[in-house]
Amino acid sequence: MFRYSKLGYVALNVSDPKRSADFYETHVGLQSEGEGEGGIQFLRCSTDHHNVVLYPSDQPGVKRIGWEMENEDELDKAVQSLRESGLDLREVPRDECQALHQGRSVRFTEPYSGATFELYSVINQLRGSPFVPTVANIQRIGHIVVKVPEHEAAIDYYVKTLNFRASDIINDKVAFLRCWPNKFHHTMGLGSGPRGMHHINFMVSEIDDVGRAIHRLKKAQVPIVYGPGRHPPSGSIFLYFLDPDGMTVEYSFGMEEFPEDQARKAQYLEARADSFDYWGAVADPRKSSFGAVEINGPLIEEIEAAK
Repeated sequence: MFRYSKLGYVALNVSDPKRSADFYETHVGLQSEGEGEGGIQFLRCSTDHHNVVLYPSDQPGVKRIGWEMENEDELDKAVQSLRESGLDLREVPRDECQALHQGRSVRFTEPYSGATFELYSVINQLRGSPFVPTVANIQRIGHIVVKVPEHEAAIDYYVKTLNFRASDIINDKVAFLRCWPNKFHHTMGLGSGPRGMHHINFMVSEIDDVGRAIHRLKKAQVPIVYGPGRHPPSGSIFLYFLDPDGMTVEYSFGMEEFPEDQARKAQYLEARADSFDYWGAVADPRKSSFGAVEINGPLIEEIEAAK
């Protein structure tokens, strides 16, 4: 099977890209890389040209999810394997790749969530201008979670077709998946429910980043909707809050890491409050309640009906 490197970036649809870019720069701690064609905004938390791209839309949510492969050979293997599985892969036009500061890129619709997945192996690097942390010592974009109506089938699809590994599963609620052989507990999550965005995560360097954020966000009147707390599945200390459109953003500190070979089996946890948080935090109803998934291809029910 093919090998991923990491979750490279997430493209979000937002109602006002400049307002959201200011929020993600000022309150989250990303670094702006300026404006692109059509008013899109690039932000980063690494030497990659971008880790978040903001697009103007009247329906905020996930536009696409970009996965970086280990190299061009692994990208070729992924394309071949996914086409053999029946997926319709689309080569991104060269001019769009150039506008995104990326090499060859390929997209397809993941049929359970409806999200557009993009695979690439080359993205322009800004090694002469390293990412400089500001309000938080962000290490990386950590994961994205979306909701799927057919939870068990979606988990099976990610493992068997998309070459992810299940790290832990809270029964009938959420699956924590990692793009193999990435070591982090999860780079992708699947929540159970009607299709939509759940949250986007950024991993920080120390627990103080979480503590300082509580007071900083409250002072800025940014709604905190869950936490602080500690997730039993990954061991991460967390804090969830809302962006200007009401989409949920998470800071997390610490995460279990998996070896490439002989990794432990996934744990199956009961769907109860203490499977989500050791500390007893209660989530605000607004958490993970807003954000669409932009759908540009056939969904699993349409694929099944056409057979």
